[in-house]
Amino acid sequence: VMVWLRRTTHYLFIVVVAVNSTLLTISAGDYIFYTDWMWTSFVVFSVSQSTMLAVGAIYYMLFTGVPGTATYYATIMTIYTWVAKGAWFALGYPYDFIVVPIWIPSAMLMDLTYWATRRNKHAAIIIGGTLVGLSFPLFNMVNLLLIRDPLEVAFKYPRPTLPAYMTPIEPQVGKFYNSPVALGSGASAVLTVPIAALGAKLNTWTYRWMAA
Repeated sequence: VMVWLRRTTHYLFIVVVAVNSTLLTISAGDYIFYTDWMWTSFVVFSVSQSTMLAVGAIYYMLFTGVPGTATYYATIMTIYTWVAKGAWFALGYPYDFIVVPIWIPSAMLMDLTYWATRRNKHAAIIIGGTLVGLSFPLFNMVNLLLIRDPLEVAFKYPRPTLPAYMTPIEPQVGKFYNSPVALGSGASAVLTVPIAALGAKLNTWTYRWMAA
């Protein structure tokens, strides 16, 4: 009974992580889509989302030991966020008010690394983590280019809970640098690897807890 309870708790934990991923996405979205520091916020968004994806995906993947579960984890995150997007749309906000991040391709790269290295955990951490950090900002910038101008949406549909100091004033593109994708990818690639290692270590702790 205790083994069943611990395993059930573990899978519930995975669902909780995915839900929290969605909540963090919407919170980070406030900074990227509803402030006048759009490019700076894109870098912050890239780092927070890529590290969050890496820690959850590698944790889930190493627990099952099956390449493909990282993509499954990213799919759960995507579905939850689309539900949130639909909820805002139902409240009368525009379709582009919440932009769903592109997690799945980056998670597929982690799965591919794990599969190509014959389930090598350290390769998944180092190579897979780096690929997630490098690719995530690129996929998301391409996604942003395909939707309406987020600043235009922010001007027309400000969130009712948005603090006054976060209200868009004017875009500050190019204030400090002109390549948010390059900076986001570089910072994410460096930070995602130790966060992926943390996910792997959490997996070890889980096994010890289940075996106790």
